[in-house]
Amino acid sequence: DSNPVAVFMAHSDVVFPDTTPLPLTVSGDKIHCPGVWDDTANVVALMMAAKYIGENHLSPTEQGVLLVINSGEEGLGNLKGSRKIMEDFGSRVTEFITFDGSVNPIVNQAVGSRRFRIEVRTEGGHSYSKFGNRNAIACLAEIIHRLYAIQVPPLGKTTYNVGTISGGTSVNTIAQYAEMLYEFRSDHPDALGIMQQYLNDIILDFQNQGLDVHICLIGNRPCGRDVNPRKEAALMSRAADAVKTYFGYEVSFRSGSTDCNIPLSMGIPSISVSCAEGEGAHTREEYVEIGSLRPGLSLAFRLILYHF
Repeated sequence: DSNPVAVFMAHSDVVFPDTTPLPLTVSGDKIHCPGVWDDTANVVALMMAAKYIGENHLSPTEQGVLLVINSGEEGLGNLKGSRKIMEDFGSRVTEFITFDGSVNPIVNQAVGSRRFRIEVRTEGGHSYSKFGNRNAIACLAEIIHRLYAIQVPPLGKTTYNVGTISGGTSVNTIAQYAEMLYEFRSDHPDALGIMQQYLNDIILDFQNQGLDVHICLIGNRPCGRDVNPRKEAALMSRAADAVKTYFGYEVSFRSGSTDCNIPLSMGIPSISVSCAEGEGAHTREEYVEIGSLRPGLSLAFRLILYHF
């Protein structure tokens, strides 16, 4: 089937491990729960729209509509859900909206990123009898120090971060192994290339000093490329009108890292907008404002039912 389709997506995964309890409480006009705003409220809005379409036997007027609850948007998921949809439907997708992020501003530009596991191994030994042997944790700290001395390129907005470190055996053992997760991101594709070269040079320098250090790419989110400006502007205008209608905001736009990265990297008009207001995404203090859910549902209906 080669019929064109519009994609509407929301992601079901959260940043916390699957086995982590996610307690829910209601206090005043807020529902508190990790993941309730990012992205549960948006998943519910999408499902409610699907229910309405099914119960009323609605059919799209000019093109197909694909409603997707995906996974792999958060953390090391590497946008696998969005990638799979675009792999299967890419040439047919005319526009792509993911319900995620914030009501205002709306994301219309992709922040690309590359994520790495960097591992260090040394001879280690007993902390007293083998004192002077290299410590993998100390060596890893030296690498981190070098990475944090990088001056980011003056292209768009570029950032970097060491997110986790681990290693060692005990307080009286010279660590034989240590690792970290490191990322850099930018809304300018050339900046990603420059940051990659910085990283390569630093790792090679330590390897040339005889350090056993390995680097593994574990995540790669692309930046956007040229999108038809007329079609992207039309999609942005439609979303901005809906936000103003139901939330009263004069909408602004920004770059971000979302499921939209994949379609934007393919030149497909894409935006990310939330169907709810809240705070504390990716923390245990996350909440969604109950009063925003009804206008958010209207927002989702308006954007989706535009095609019916």
